[in-house]
Amino acid sequence: MTVPEPGTTAVPPPGCPAHAAGGAPPATGRGGVPPAEAHGGTLPGGLPVGVPLTPLHGSAVADDPHGLYARLRAQYGPVAPIELEPGVESWLVLGYPELLELTRNEALFSKDSRRWRVPAEGRLAADSRLQPMTSWRPTLLNLDGAEHQRLRAAVADTLARVDHRQLRETTEAAADALIDSWGPDGTADLVAQYARRLPLLVFTQLLGLPDEAGAHLIRLISHIADSGPESVRANQEFQTLLVDLVRQRRTTPGADLTSWLLAHPAALTDEEAVHHLVVLMIAGNETTICWTGNTLRLLLTDRRFRATLTGGRLTVADALEEVLWRDPPTQNFPGRWATSDTVLGGQFIARGDMLVLGLAAANADPAAQGPGAHGHGSIGHGSIGGNRAHLAWGAGKHVCPAQHPARIIVETAVETLLHRLPDLQLAVPPHELAWRPSPWSRALISLPVLYSAFTPPRPPAPERPSAWTPPQVSQTPQTPGAAPGTASGTASGTEDPRPSSSTPSDATSTARTPGSAEPARRSWWNSLAGWWSGR
Repeated sequence: MTVPEPGTTAVPPPGCPAHAAGGAPPATGRGGVPPAEAHGGTLPGGLPVGVPLTPLHGSAVADDPHGLYARLRAQYGPVAPIELEPGVESWLVLGYPELLELTRNEALFSKDSRRWRVPAEGRLAADSRLQPMTSWRPTLLNLDGAEHQRLRAAVADTLARVDHRQLRETTEAAADALIDSWGPDGTADLVAQYARRLPLLVFTQLLGLPDEAGAHLIRLISHIADSGPESVRANQEFQTLLVDLVRQRRTTPGADLTSWLLAHPAALTDEEAVHHLVVLMIAGNETTICWTGNTLRLLLTDRRFRATLTGGRLTVADALEEVLWRDPPTQNFPGRWATSDTVLGGQFIARGDMLVLGLAAANADPAAQGPGAHGHGSIGHGSIGGNRAHLAWGAGKHVCPAQHPARIIVETAVETLLHRLPDLQLAVPPHELAWRPSPWSRALISLPVLYSAFTPPRPPAPERPSAWTPPQVSQTPQTPGAAPGTASGTASGTEDPRPSSSTPSDATSTARTPGSAEPARRSWWNSLAGWWSGR
């Protein structure tokens, strides 16, 4: 990777396609420089070989990412040289216009990580923490052109089958159960006990996974997203679990995302289906967790914003957008790979170089800010309104297809918590809140709070027809000793928690009578939440 000197204009080597009209470029070594200069000496128009690169890993990206991005922008401009791990270089795209160019030009900036020069040159260790996030897979994240469109259609159409109203009701029921499980001491960790648990209660149903797999799944996903020491092992275990799920749903389909994905006209193979379930679980679950935690942090630490929210001038939806601008759940995302030598943001990019999408940095780019914006990483008061021009979901043909279900889950999670615990207060000074050391996710380690009392849950929503319904509660007599809400005669001893295409049960009816199924439905959620809490 050729690293231009700060404050200078990049000068591509002779033969660069971006500056030469016709003719083959001369033989080049690493970074597009002549082989004799590839080790030692000075790179054309750039820094001497061996100059340390800014690390995008460890405490540097966890403690003050906004400050880090601002310093890189001031030193290098909209595209900065970085180090993903010792000995592995890349480019971080910080500029808003440059990131749009990067994501919209797949002919020049491919999603195919097999083009990456680092592993091709034998410089990426087999146990590198970057492997889970950069290894090529047959998914919509790693393909371009017609094949990408085929796979994207399968995922987008599958997600479109989720009933949004029912998803909101199911999320609220799960949120109520988690809150009820906290006990009377008036303390909670909104990351460990809420944001990290709630999405999985919903996602296990959406995908058709057994609920007992939840605790193990969340540990695996966290390891993968953090690119930590356990990321490689976690990635292997996670895929093994999903292989078994796909095999089951191939022979015994149900009303869940896995079955719908397998039945799509795109005719995904088992391998393709497994890899796309990995994408849905990691991108969907991890994003939802981080988005929820970051929004709750904003409400608890930003007095201006919370006063505005409770005063009625802004809604929870506005808070969600503020977070997507300030601290998007995915702050950086790998990546694009240059298909030929080119120039982006004044930097010479050599064929095979990796470019990381700096989503949070691009949002803070002065070029993307309107009047009233101030400070790196912050959005000026009143400057966003209904503005959704942020890049938290990416851009171009690879923009995230799961943003609408994620928004419903997060919005419902935050609204339910504020309704149930209206006097929430942060239990520690804001500066003591710590972030996970992930180059990709922007996620709190914990969010301890205090509260005084519970507000009763909202009344149940009226019954409505739906293509996707909440878990059905059996009306058959219970086996002696069975837990409330547990149907007898089932294979596992518990009711099936997966979505069903059958007619909604009495548990969703409008009229409530002493003999209705609502207590059993709430008991099922409470039992699951209690198990999830370790009770």
